[in-house]
Amino acid sequence: MAGAVEPGSVSRGIRTMFFMLTPNESTFEKVEDVPQYVQQATPFFVGLMVLELLVGVLKTGGSVVTISDGLTSISAGMISRLPLSFLRLLTRGCELTAYIYMWDHYRLVELPWESAWTWWLTFLGVDFCYYWVHRFAHEVAFIWAAHQVHHSSEYYNLTTALRQSLSQQFTSWIFYLPMALAVPPSIFAVHIQLNLLYQFWIHTELIRDLGPLEWVFNTPKHHRVHHGRNIYCLDKNYGGILIIWDRLFGTFAPETDKVVYGLVFPIKTFEILNVQLHYYLYLWRRSTTYKTISDKLSTFVKGPSWKPGKARLGDHVDNPKVTGKEVPHDPSWSLPLQVYVVIHFLLVLRTYHELFENKMAFVSLSLLYWALQSFSQLLNIKKKAD
Repeated sequence: MAGAVEPGSVSRGIRTMFFMLTPNESTFEKVEDVPQYVQQATPFFVGLMVLELLVGVLKTGGSVVTISDGLTSISAGMISRLPLSFLRLLTRGCELTAYIYMWDHYRLVELPWESAWTWWLTFLGVDFCYYWVHRFAHEVAFIWAAHQVHHSSEYYNLTTALRQSLSQQFTSWIFYLPMALAVPPSIFAVHIQLNLLYQFWIHTELIRDLGPLEWVFNTPKHHRVHHGRNIYCLDKNYGGILIIWDRLFGTFAPETDKVVYGLVFPIKTFEILNVQLHYYLYLWRRSTTYKTISDKLSTFVKGPSWKPGKARLGDHVDNPKVTGKEVPHDPSWSLPLQVYVVIHFLLVLRTYHELFENKMAFVSLSLLYWALQSFSQLLNIKKKAD
């Protein structure tokens, strides 16, 4: 989430956020020539979040984001980039590192890097693979343990898009490897970033319907369903840029009843490490209640709702009933505490930015972890007092 906009690149940066770059301006021969699109997008993340906040006030008369939830989401985005930051000085993460190895040793054909056909084929391939990355993240419990972080907010706004897992990157790379049999790494490196950036703006309630575009593209309307804990919303609308995969594979659901956001069993905490890691501990504890090795292993590899004697994905008979009148967890604070928390966060954010700009050391990473954790403890002060 660090970086700056290069001179004259504002228009390109905005188009990047909506996957509106052309093949000619986003095709590169070498991986090292591919821009750090995600890193460069930071000003646009901030700009769009401020715009959403202002439009929300004008349109609804209230704020679309709370301090506690919004800052927790942004902090999760920060912490998700820390574990491999020192490796990213040399590589671009698990997905690209594994992809390049596969390409170097096992490619079957070599599609021309300069061809627009290769660019469009990669667009479809990355989005298709992302659908399965995302679907498995909901249907395999130990991968859901990572992905649940993104669903833990009971609000739905652009800050929610930044609420990312620190551990999901260690499994997602596997799903993209088949593409390395033919698609050059430089083209893959472009699309894996553009696919991610597109998904930022669809995390909003302010855009209600996009008409005919809803048939083909993933939109805020479709993605709201994906973030809901209503029965009709569960395990639906996995698409990244395109919604056609969900329509093809039977996982599409239209938005009908009011969507209630968050986990089926809300965690009601803003402690960052708890948000990131609590489900792993839950799976371990649950597995210890079963007697057979098969049931213990099934706890981790079958669906989050699975129980012995149930189908692979289980069922949702134990889910709390969703009425549409649920109130998100939002402990009230005094104004001085709110001001202090915001100032504390801005100082941590500044440190985060400077560490990234100056090629942070491992010791600095550790200090930043503790700074974010202490910040998250502040967000729970009122809750504990209650």
